[in-house]
Amino acid sequence: MALEICVKAAAGAPDLLGDCPFCQRVLLTLEEKKVPYQMHLIDTANKPQWFLEVNPEGKVPVVKFDGKWVPDSDVITQTLETKYPEPSLVTPSEYSSVGSKLFGSFVTFLKSKDASDGSEQALITELSALEEHLKAHGPYANGEKISAVDLGLAPKLYHLEVALGHFKSWSVPENLTHVKNYMKLLFSRESFLKTQPADKKYLIAGWAPKVNP
Repeated sequence: MALEICVKAAAGAPDLLGDCPFCQRVLLTLEEKKVPYQMHLIDTANKPQWFLEVNPEGKVPVVKFDGKWVPDSDVITQTLETKYPEPSLVTPSEYSSVGSKLFGSFVTFLKSKDASDGSEQALITELSALEEHLKAHGPYANGEKISAVDLGLAPKLYHLEVALGHFKSWSVPENLTHVKNYMKLLFSRESFLKTQPADKKYLIAGWAPKVNP
């Protein structure tokens, strides 16, 4: 039986898949594990009544497990790993925090109005740490096989690439070759192509109010 999942719809296009990296992380996990699912697109600006009744907090993603709606991408992906152990996406605990500060650094730099505030350097430091890890252990965070940490990072790196490219004409430095290859690897996977935002313009629109408050 297909699992039901609620994810963010594209802003202004409620019948298209939106730009939430946490929703995409769950969809990637479902795709990589070949778990059949039924997707409900939720217009987060105009949430349907039934959705708020089953999920009063109104947050996405939520997945229905055994008749109960479960929120939080961390909890959902762990539950999927338990219920559908094959193929395993478990990341060894020593690698589970690889890239964990990247998204925060990206958001800080994206919102920054001051070129000398160190936010760009902080992001480059995080990307360089990822570079060193991939150089030693790549091509994925845990070697040859994709795992949960990659599925969490893939949507965040995509947001980083698209949003910084658009708003700051910035891209990952050329010398971070392992990071660049890693992004190519992730973004070309069938699971990623099936679950990425319907169009880059929706991702850009999603960040615009945060960049120009």
